[in-house]
Amino acid sequence: MKKTVLHDAHIKLGAKMVEFAGYDMPIQYTTITDEHEAVRTEAGLFDVSHMGEIYVVGSEATEFVDYVFTNNVVNMKNQSINYGFLCYPDGGVVDDLLVYKISDTVYLLVVNASNIEKDFNWLNQNNTFDVEIINKSDEISEIALQGPKAETFLQYFTQTPLETIGFFTFAEIDLQSRPFLVSRTGYTGEDGFEIYGDHRDIYMLWHALLEHHPTLKPIGLGARDTLRFEVALPLYGNELSPEITPVEAGLTFAIDKTKKHFIGASVLHEQLMNKPSRKIVGLDLLSKGILRHGYQVLHEDTVVGHVTTGYYGPSVQSSIAMALIDKPHGKIGNQLHVMVRNKRLPVAVRNKKFYDKNTKGK
Repeated sequence: MKKTVLHDAHIKLGAKMVEFAGYDMPIQYTTITDEHEAVRTEAGLFDVSHMGEIYVVGSEATEFVDYVFTNNVVNMKNQSINYGFLCYPDGGVVDDLLVYKISDTVYLLVVNASNIEKDFNWLNQNNTFDVEIINKSDEISEIALQGPKAETFLQYFTQTPLETIGFFTFAEIDLQSRPFLVSRTGYTGEDGFEIYGDHRDIYMLWHALLEHHPTLKPIGLGARDTLRFEVALPLYGNELSPEITPVEAGLTFAIDKTKKHFIGASVLHEQLMNKPSRKIVGLDLLSKGILRHGYQVLHEDTVVGHVTTGYYGPSVQSSIAMALIDKPHGKIGNQLHVMVRNKRLPVAVRNKKFYDKNTKGK
């Protein structure tokens, strides 16, 4: 397994380590619930150095990214960020990602750790433009500082007024006299920053943040998943996959409705017009138990879908899930059942956003 630059730091902090996307990563340091609540109420620090960073550089960088990416690129301003998808021609998802516009000729694509090689190959396979595609994932480390006190905690280390970095924008700034790319983004539903730098500088900043702010807690992948799930942020392989389109996932805001010429456009625009035959919905469990990924959803004796993510939600204090459900069974208020260890447990279809986001500029 690969190790991030912070691997030894996680061990010293007593983290429980697991394999994730080929990396030895911390799943939790104390408990998932404690770490989850720390991010909701104060702030938490995540090692996300396993994520991928791919640069697109060249005179036709804008045209190329616009062709492979579902969301708008042409109208992006420098230092802005867009969320969207790389799609196959049939509308299935290669990956979901963030596109950072550095200039008309330089874009940074931040992709999921498990998909770095696949994405890099896909981009190269579709490169008929005057651009170079550069995978810098092994050269860059990343941490995420998330929670209502994130700005206060990070401001201590820079002269740059952090309130000038708006939601889904970024800036290249100094922190403790070292250069970093800092974006106001995250995967938790809370305010915060994702911070990119070389390995040595990220190692320094991680330790400086924890040493200077005694109430700041390191957070593992377990709480990262419960946090994103409560605010209906998708996880590739669960709510998105080569078999699940962005329209079926209910993420139509990340598809440019006016753009006709991008990979997968014909299928996605058809689904936008005529509505897909299935969709991601929320579920409330109406009895005791926990719903898990892959569990079958039933209407009477017919399988009508499956759970994509299920947990006990620490912030909402109930057992909840997202599920991919066939029409017409995904209507809010419908009563269905989920098979849990050979038992049929009752569920009710609901809005998939279980917890309100607290991000700036949401």
